Amino acid sequence: MKIPNHVAIILDGNGRWAKAKGMPRNYGHIQGAKTVEVICEEAYNMGINYLTVYAFSTENWNRPKDEVDALMKLLRNYMKNCLKRASKNNMCVRVIGDKSRLDQDIRESIEELEEATKNNTGLHFSIAINYGGRDEIRRAVQTLAAKAEKGELKAEEITEEMIGNALDTHGLPEPDLLIRTCNEQRISNFLLWQLAYTEFYFTPVAWPDFSKEELEKAVEAYNHRDRRYGLVKEE
Repeated sequence: MKIPNHVAIILDGNGRWAKAKGMPRNYGHIQGAKTVEVICEEAYNMGINYLTVYAFSTENWNRPKDEVDALMKLLRNYMKNCLKRASKNNMCVRVIGDKSRLDQDIRESIEELEEATKNNTGLHFSIAINYGGRDEIRRAVQTLAAKAEKGELKAEEITEEMIGNALDTHGLPEPDLLIRTCNEQRISNFLLWQLAYTEFYFTPVAWPDFSKEELEKAVEAYNHRDRRYGLVKEE
């Protein structure tokens, strides 16, 4: 079986999963964070080298304040625990998105986590926090425009590679497979540039119930796709 090199996941359904159990939405987010830990390990054991998850979007700030506050508290705890697990499991962790809106202590935890794990050679795990695909492209365009204003770059010299290098995901391979849980069939402003040739897999399973077996189903479905680039089949 061909294992995708890079899998991206939109973690959907935490709140609905909790509501179905008569529990508050925050309970779903807590269980969802535990599922992330499980899938990181299972993905690496399967042979997946890169895993990127959509944890908190730029639009998520519009949720009720108590839910956002609870998510930020969960994020703080997750960063601390992630540092311990990453060191133990040789995992390289990276956070993508606009970190400027996050509180200072969270930004410091992210910086510490990235610095401590940057040379690890296991799973390359990226977490999208305060991330939006359009916002990412906007920031990349601003970076290139600033270089043009300084005379360091001409408009006609801008290439797709330059744009890619200005994105948050610079240095990462593009995803081979995108998984979205809880049966929503849209990409919700996630990795708009990077998903150009990615295979999509949608499942009705809510994220807290996503398991090793569900990941295997997604990879099996990926193997049944006839992947072609410019009408040339991928070998």
